[in-house]
Amino acid sequence: MTELLKKFKEAFMSVFPVAAIVCLLNLTPLVHFTGLEIGVFVGSAVFLILGIGLFSMGADMAMTPMGEHMGAGLTKSKKLLLLIAVCFLMGLLITVAEPDLTVLANQVKDVINGTLLIVAVGVGVGIFLVLSVMKMVFHKSLSSMLLYFYMILFALAAVVIASGNDNFLPLAFDSGGVTTGPITVPFIMALGVGIAATLGGKDVSENSFGLIAMCSVGPILAVMLLGATVDGDIAYQVPDYAIENGLGTALVEKIHTLKEVGLALGLIVVFFVILQIFLLKLPLKKLIQIAVGIAYTFFGLVIFLTAVSVGFMPIGYKLGEELAGNHPALLIGGGFILGMVVVLAEPAVHVLNKQVEDITDGSVSKSSMMIALSVGVGISIARSMLRIVFDFSILFYVIPGYLLSLGLSFFVPGIYTAIAFDSGGVASGPLTSGFILPLAVGACCMLQ
Repeated sequence: MTELLKKFKEAFMSVFPVAAIVCLLNLTPLVHFTGLEIGVFVGSAVFLILGIGLFSMGADMAMTPMGEHMGAGLTKSKKLLLLIAVCFLMGLLITVAEPDLTVLANQVKDVINGTLLIVAVGVGVGIFLVLSVMKMVFHKSLSSMLLYFYMILFALAAVVIASGNDNFLPLAFDSGGVTTGPITVPFIMALGVGIAATLGGKDVSENSFGLIAMCSVGPILAVMLLGATVDGDIAYQVPDYAIENGLGTALVEKIHTLKEVGLALGLIVVFFVILQIFLLKLPLKKLIQIAVGIAYTFFGLVIFLTAVSVGFMPIGYKLGEELAGNHPALLIGGGFILGMVVVLAEPAVHVLNKQVEDITDGSVSKSSMMIALSVGVGISIARSMLRIVFDFSILFYVIPGYLLSLGLSFFVPGIYTAIAFDSGGVASGPLTSGFILPLAVGACCMLQ
């Protein structure tokens, strides 16, 4: 109980800045929320704290141990083909079940078959999860592999532009973010820790990270390949963000979320049970702990995702509209501040920060990681708002940014490269998608 209360306290400290900024803005002439909107938002913030606390507890009790035991068990079996097959299937199936990917596919279903897009992205994640594991087994350089695949990615971007499907570029890079959701991130990171610890060697700390970084590349390449081969442009549909409608469909949303979270989490449990029967043989006490942790994870995610959908998405959309309607500078500055505080409440960020602190024996603390991520995301969101105002290609950010990051990777210790690229995946989680994305949509609609 003491540990759970600690998780709730951490969740409160994470969510409070976002809620406080929105409520303070409501007291200024800049934005005008109705009493219903502010009431639903504050209530959703309370449930958000509850959801994050339960999820964090579940990640510690179930997701991390399952990933570590499965990674260690598969590696100890010394059956390379089994390791490859299981990693590919896990990457594919867990990604296909990721709720955010379904939302993304529905946005472009008139141009690309939604099932085709989901399967292509899932295959991309599966292949690159296998490549990540092979990198660890054969002790290859993460920096070299990232440089190689990003060069292929930039070449494909040129092909997509030449084919006249420029709008597929933002879709491709977004697909790399939505596949690193709150279920997949803790599990895949823990899988890497288990494999690295079993393999041993001088690069064990470096090998504990980097799986998320590699798994983010596969979906981008998959969507770019689709963009280079299909005809037609993407026509995005703006959802109805009205908070009254959100309240009216709250029960339906919750049932839908129960199904999505249950499917994604259930697939991991199925893989774990199969390996437990034939390979792991964990004691009953450990299995009970994991079962309780799975329950925490399930209910925590359902509460979290429902709160984001019902309360945070409508407020984010209206906030974007009103900030853009006042002055572009307010939109850019507001994007920076909101980006800094929203990342504090991303569930997967807390999992990564704890893992970094544990693996590095405290030399990289959770607080220093959080500060770096907060500032980095704040700057990124501000630059995104700047792009909305001046309407230029995303490649002006993506190409220089990746070239600089990849170049620096050859001059810093390998573990920092792996942590850095993993951080990019965990920072683009469901709260960012559920608050910052509607903020950007609202700004775009106002500035059209």
